[in-house]
Amino acid sequence: MKKLYLFLFAILVSCSSPKDYNLKTVSVKEFKDFINATGYTTSAEQYGWSFVQQDVYDYEIVNGANWLMPDGINPSLDSLPVTQVSYNDAIEYCKWAGVSLPTYDQYWELVSSDDRLIVSDNMYPISSVESVNIIGNVWDITEPINSDQIRLAGGSLFCSIDTCHGTQEDRELYVDKETGNIHIGFSILTE
Repeated sequence: MKKLYLFLFAILVSCSSPKDYNLKTVSVKEFKDFINATGYTTSAEQYGWSFVQQDVYDYEIVNGANWLMPDGINPSLDSLPVTQVSYNDAIEYCKWAGVSLPTYDQYWELVSSDDRLIVSDNMYPISSVESVNIIGNVWDITEPINSDQIRLAGGSLFCSIDTCHGTQEDRELYVDKETGNIHIGFSILTE
C-alpha cells in the first residue's frame, strides 16, 4: 500500500511541477514546413506587400515582400529567422506546431541565460538562428496579456543605444495583429 501511495504522490508532483521552457526562434525552414503542410497564406501574402526597413528610421512599402522574399526581391535562406510575419501568422504556426508564444516577461526571463553574440548596432546582417543570441537579431512577437496591441521584444540589428534601445527590456514597441516587417519574426516556447 505504501508503494501505491508513493507512486501516486510521484505522479502528482510530476504533473503539478512548473514546466521548464526554452525559447526557440522559428526559422524560414520551419515556417516553410508549416506552409507546405497547411497551405496557409500569411498577412503579407494576402495584402501583396509589406514594410521593408532600410535603417532604424526609414521604411518603404514593397510589393511582393513576404516571408519567402523579405525584401521583395531576394529569397530568404532556410537558416535565417522567418520574418515578414504578423502576430496572426505566428499564432497559426503555434496552433499547427502545438506550441505557444512567450509573454513579454517570459521572453526576457528566458533570453537572459543566452550568452551568444547579441546582434545589434547594425554591425551584422540578420544571422542564422543557431549562431547568435535571440536578442538583437530580429524583433520577436510576444503573446499579449490584456491587450490587442502586440508587444515586440528583443530589438533587431538596427537597434543601438543611440536609436531604438530594442535590446533593453524596458523598451516599448507595439504593432497590430496584421503587421509584418523585414525585421519582425517570432520565437516559441519549447520544453
